[in-house]
Amino acid sequence: MADALEPDTLWEDFHRVVNMTSAELAAWLRVRDADEQTEPLPEDAGTPTARHVLAILQKRRTDLTGDDVRVMRKVVDTVTAQTDLENEPEAEDTRRRHRLMTLGHDPLKA
Repeated sequence: MADALEPDTLWEDFHRVVNMTSAELAAWLRVRDADEQTEPLPEDAGTPTARHVLAILQKRRTDLTGDDVRVMRKVVDTVTAQTDLENEPEAEDTRRRHRLMTLGHDPLKA
């Protein structure tokens, strides 16, 4: 029975820590990777994990793969370890905020 509940709990935890919409995350990844000389194709923006998070946000729970579940666990663990969701960082903590935003978590978003 616990195995049947785990995907539901993971889905909820993932969507709790990933507080950016797929549109917000996609825009952030494009902006983050752009520089004065080049800009990647939209589907190539961001790290492989960031692109996987974006893909998961665009899926239904029933369409998740084993790789999706692995990435969801990684994101939940990483975001939870790097931030206390009750006490988000100050705006001055820009580098940390940008790292978390790459995983779909904006610490300054309510």
